[in-house]
Amino acid sequence: MNILIVGHNGMLGQDMVCATRDAGHRVTGIDFPEIDITRSDSVERHIARVKPQAIINCAAYTAVDACETDRGRAFAVNADGAGLLARSASAHDCSFVHFSTDYVFDGTKTGPYIESDPANPASVYGTSKLEGELLVRNNCKQSFIFRIAWLYGTGGSNFVKTIRNVARKNAAANTPVRVVNDQTGSPTYTANVCRQTLRMIETPHFGLYHCTSEGECSWFDFASEIVRAAGVPVKVEPCTTAEFPRPAPRPMYSVLENSGLKKLGLNLMPHWKDAFAAFLREEQHSGPR
Repeated sequence: MNILIVGHNGMLGQDMVCATRDAGHRVTGIDFPEIDITRSDSVERHIARVKPQAIINCAAYTAVDACETDRGRAFAVNADGAGLLARSASAHDCSFVHFSTDYVFDGTKTGPYIESDPANPASVYGTSKLEGELLVRNNCKQSFIFRIAWLYGTGGSNFVKTIRNVARKNAAANTPVRVVNDQTGSPTYTANVCRQTLRMIETPHFGLYHCTSEGECSWFDFASEIVRAAGVPVKVEPCTTAEFPRPAPRPMYSVLENSGLKKLGLNLMPHWKDAFAAFLREEQHSGPR
């Protein structure tokens, strides 16, 4: 299959290019400023040039706190840009993959969210991503939307790398690492999202899906696993979200149930602890990017 990956320089995009190529597909990666997904002429020009059979959109404005004050850019990239890509994909009769987020939910539910649960974003980021979902659905019938969450990978910056760096600095200063213990989700490895995506685009099962690791934990739990695996001699202590206020509200509970994938018998997502172990093995083999 001839596949165009938009946003190939990002954390998910890097792994998506590698996974797609390893799966034997013909891959073209593109990113800003070569393509500006907020401009229809730029989108159309590049899609017409590549002539893909599938487009995978990994481009997004994910600076959650910055979105609160940069609303225009958040909606231009996460909503309007996604819609323009989807519309062009439809015009060129190719399938389209878009990634959304757990932030479309407010986090007040006490059990895992399924795809049919009402969305109620509490942040500009979440609102812009929800609008992107709607524009993708309205502009391309042959579309897959995957809601992902708590993403980490070997490329780019993420929670795993941040915690390691903080742990090493704090160990040298003999101070503990404090991490919030009242936000719950499912850490998800980019490689597993790539694998799931590539499996789904082989099918005609277009639609909205949750695509996260199985199981759940708090950021404190995950940080404890990261520090233990890194072998850093530092104490990890729990704290509350209120002790570390941020501009954008975070969903306190954002575990996503992969209900749609399971109904199809196509859920490939492992437990988050197994995924993290696989991530560590990959790092040992190829090193972090």
